[in-house]
Amino acid sequence: MYLLAFVGACVLVAMAPGVSTAIILRQTLRAGRGSGMAATLGNETGILLWGLAAAFGLSALLVASQLAYDVMRVVGAVVLVVMGAQALWQARKGAAATDVEAGVAVVPGLRGPYLAGLGTCLANPKAAVFAMSFLPQFVAPGQNVPVTLATLAVVWVLVDLAWYGLLIWTVAKAKAVLGRPAVRRRLEQISGVVLIGLGVRLAVESR
Repeated sequence: MYLLAFVGACVLVAMAPGVSTAIILRQTLRAGRGSGMAATLGNETGILLWGLAAAFGLSALLVASQLAYDVMRVVGAVVLVVMGAQALWQARKGAAATDVEAGVAVVPGLRGPYLAGLGTCLANPKAAVFAMSFLPQFVAPGQNVPVTLATLAVVWVLVDLAWYGLLIWTVAKAKAVLGRPAVRRRLEQISGVVLIGLGVRLAVESR
């Protein structure tokens, strides 16, 4: 019962748009399905690390330390604002037509998208706080807490992978429309504004 409830909650969390969704969709639209999946794997690596940190009590240190939390919050905000500014600049330069023609390299290979997903997740202190408050609710009485939390973190990642995989597949199927130069330019602008907005919100938010 606890596991079913947890899976349902994970689906709802994954469907809620946020930083991860913006990064993954942007990478998919700019460089295709492989880039989107690389960003997803990076994001899920971060989710797994935060889940394991929660299992072993490490993220409690971040939650307890206001200074550490604020440092991570500012770093995360800067990362998002920089990525948003890059998206707006590339849209202005005409990156929507083709990144090669615009003189802008998306990121060679899959390493860049992977690191983008991983970095934005690890630089987001909200992810640590969420892991600390979300996962323990689904530990049944009498269970080994660290082992159960680690298992739940893996399940969380698997649910995320399924959802984002479906999202990436849907976007890739619609690429004939979304890949048009004018549409891609507009989507770059929108993703840039969204990322900057998320960064500003993270910077000004308190716990």
